[in-house]
Amino acid sequence: MLKNHPKGLLVAFFANMGERFGFYTMMAILVLFLQVKYGLSVEVAGDYYSWFYFGIYALALIGGIVADYTKKYKFIILLGIIVMLIGYVLMAMPGLGLNITLISLFIIAFGNGLFKGNLQAVVGQMYDNEKYEKLRDSAFMIFYMGINVGAFFAPFAATGVRDWWLKTNGFLQDGSIPSLCHQLLNGTLTDTTQLLKLANNVSLTGNVTDLHAFATSYLEVFSRGYNYAFGIAAIAMSISLLAYIFFNKYLPNKEVVKGKVAKSTAENKSGIMTLIVSFLVGGFVTFLVSLLKDYKTGMAIGLFGTFVTWIIMSSTKEEKARVVSLILVFFVVIFFWMSFHQNGLTLTLFARDYIVKEVSPFTNIFFTLPSILSFIAGVGGLFLLFGKNKITNRLIGAAMTLSGAALCYYFVSSSSDMNAISPEVFQSFNPLFIVFLTPLVMGVFAWLNKIKKEPSTPRKIGIGMIIAAVGFLVVLVGSLSLLSPHDLNGVAAPESLRISPYWLISSYLVLTVAELFLSPMGLSFVSKVAPQRFQGLMQGGWLLATAVGNKLLFVGSFFWDKLELWQLWLIFIVCCLLSASFIFSIMKRLERVTN
Repeated sequence: MLKNHPKGLLVAFFANMGERFGFYTMMAILVLFLQVKYGLSVEVAGDYYSWFYFGIYALALIGGIVADYTKKYKFIILLGIIVMLIGYVLMAMPGLGLNITLISLFIIAFGNGLFKGNLQAVVGQMYDNEKYEKLRDSAFMIFYMGINVGAFFAPFAATGVRDWWLKTNGFLQDGSIPSLCHQLLNGTLTDTTQLLKLANNVSLTGNVTDLHAFATSYLEVFSRGYNYAFGIAAIAMSISLLAYIFFNKYLPNKEVVKGKVAKSTAENKSGIMTLIVSFLVGGFVTFLVSLLKDYKTGMAIGLFGTFVTWIIMSSTKEEKARVVSLILVFFVVIFFWMSFHQNGLTLTLFARDYIVKEVSPFTNIFFTLPSILSFIAGVGGLFLLFGKNKITNRLIGAAMTLSGAALCYYFVSSSSDMNAISPEVFQSFNPLFIVFLTPLVMGVFAWLNKIKKEPSTPRKIGIGMIIAAVGFLVVLVGSLSLLSPHDLNGVAAPESLRISPYWLISSYLVLTVAELFLSPMGLSFVSKVAPQRFQGLMQGGWLLATAVGNKLLFVGSFFWDKLELWQLWLIFIVCCLLSASFIFSIMKRLERVTN
């Protein structure tokens, strides 16, 4: 798969993999941590979550500006890794107040802003060489797969550490208990029957006699377990740092050209005027959105308005067609990420409150790390066994298939009749599907290219939006018979009203296909179309659009307990279909600048 690619791609792959492991550890548990530790409502926790997700991507604009100005992309990437490591270390410290936790999240977001867009820009720079240009789309798919190798292990690591700490202190995990504990401690829980029953189920030291003492202890142990999970993220960042320090020599190095002529006074005045106009436009957008929603959302969208105005006004006549086309795509991806990144918010809440808490031995294969790795080994072995490989590889495939099947049989036969699962683990399915499906999707694209029918990069993005709508349609159908959150009055649904995990797994499968059509293709599109002097900045623009979409994640948490579940998912279906319609309406323009 890496054949004919430059060595630097592997460096970027592993640097990104370590960083994404830390990031997706955070994403798997952040909302749940905020609720367990501080007793926040879904709406408030979702607001903090969306702001953090916004900062992760919006601050890439600053990183892109700094890197484009200094041309020291590799140094800015290194600085970003160090700053993120500091933030994760702070998050790993138990007992921090909410304000310090929010500051730590900002530090992580700022470091990510220095790191993420510039690493993507450096990957694009490797493929500016005519020798590698035709491999650009596949390179970004491989790079994207590195993101998801780290993301696959993250939820298992987070839940493993938390569950280990709970068990060490005499408890089992049950995600529906912390909310009841907070209600008991703040005096709003009128009926303690359900809490007492659940408390006795998770207590390993005998029946609970003092519910208040249990609630205080369970919340403290539960949240501290999450702190230690953030510590695992810090370790992953340390590994990413070391890998980058030792091997970044394989990445391209763009420095400022010495003897560059200073800008004229007229050019400086023009730049200042452009900046002033851009901020005026951004401020006006902020004001308008604030009237409709709130000033915080207005600031997020206003920042995007400032960027759009500034980059268009700063472009030359030759650059403007490319810049405008990129901005039109940015508008589309806002609504994709607003929908897709519900995986860490409403889809995780859905997993916690509506998916069965216990599963059969066979289904449990997919919810514990040793058994799912065995399953992966078995399936991977089948590809080697029946693929067009040398006899040695086929023998290795046969051995992997047999050993994977034997281990899966062992795990199934030794499991209990029913096995508890954690809602966070559902987030491992998306990266797992990406790792498996990336070679398949690449193969399909290669075959289509061979017969001269491969869709253009913009067309792949539009198709991805349609597929995303289908992904939410799956979970909509699964939700038709369920009570809405407002009917449950803040309490998780009883076991008798919960549904099979395969509904959510299927939804993640379809959404993953959509992501492969859109996200790596979008990165490739930006690196291909962006004017040379705006490489880092336009990667930052892509991430800023992603940031605005992430800020709009609050749509999910805001309507969570106000609408029927099927109505909530319908919002995202409509957004995806409207975005697809828009991108196909401007397809000729996008394909023209791509070519």
